[in-house]
Amino acid sequence: MPDYLVRAVTKDGHLRAIGLDATDTVGEAQQRHDTYGAASAALGRTLIGTILLSNALLKDDAKETLTTRVLGDGPVGAIVAVGTPKGTVKGYIQHPHVQLPLNTVGKIDVRRAVGKGLLAVTKDLGLKQPFTGQVPIVSGELAEDFSYYLAKSEQIPSAVGLSVFVQANNTIGAAGGFMVQAMPGASDAELAAIEKKIKALPLISEMMRAGDTPEDILAKIFGADNIKFLDTQAVSFKCDCSKARFGKSIQALGHHDIQEMIDEDHGAEAVCKFCGNQYHFSENELKEMLAK
Repeated sequence: MPDYLVRAVTKDGHLRAIGLDATDTVGEAQQRHDTYGAASAALGRTLIGTILLSNALLKDDAKETLTTRVLGDGPVGAIVAVGTPKGTVKGYIQHPHVQLPLNTVGKIDVRRAVGKGLLAVTKDLGLKQPFTGQVPIVSGELAEDFSYYLAKSEQIPSAVGLSVFVQANNTIGAAGGFMVQAMPGASDAELAAIEKKIKALPLISEMMRAGDTPEDILAKIFGADNIKFLDTQAVSFKCDCSKARFGKSIQALGHHDIQEMIDEDHGAEAVCKFCGNQYHFSENELKEMLAK
């Protein structure tokens, strides 16, 4: 089944939630960037978190974007992801070939891979200036870091779960997540009870590998009788790069740099950081840019 997210609320309206299956989406990112275990998990969790944030914080009918930057000092380096309210996401990791020993509980050591630093989130709402909020990386496991961002920068008490299961051959076996947010009227006792339930859950990827859907996972958090599902939305890895866009970037370099490409390389090649697509510009195409 293609990737999707489901939106839901509790029947009393005190809590809202998003459940997400992003297995194919993270799998495509892994293939495009040839990531190894620790890098796959870190990039995958960032993509999942970005989808959840984009869906929760942007307007469905607008051409808004949300950019997440995980700027840690760990071996994977910087991670960047861009999401839209339409369920699309793209992203890349600075050092994709990072494989680390498992942590003390036998899981991929995402905390060590990411390290310490900053989590920055930029919302481009189509205004003159995008809004950027940033918080320190408090965990490195990323789910806690996204929760911390929502509480500190957006003032929304939230619980975020992110999980990626990486198979022995580095492909993605399962990837998904959830976000639970408090609505006006939610009591501290309700939030504490939900937090307790979440802590008792198995890993999201384990539940998904056992056949649980996003709806099943949310039902386990809230109780099947206490949840109302609103709608679903398709999710996918999608990059908006194109040869025309790269052509404009090359043309903006100026006469001297373009002439140098012609003289030394007799052409140019551009590679998109987000998706790895390659675009070749012939010598004649570069000469046409000079003529303009």
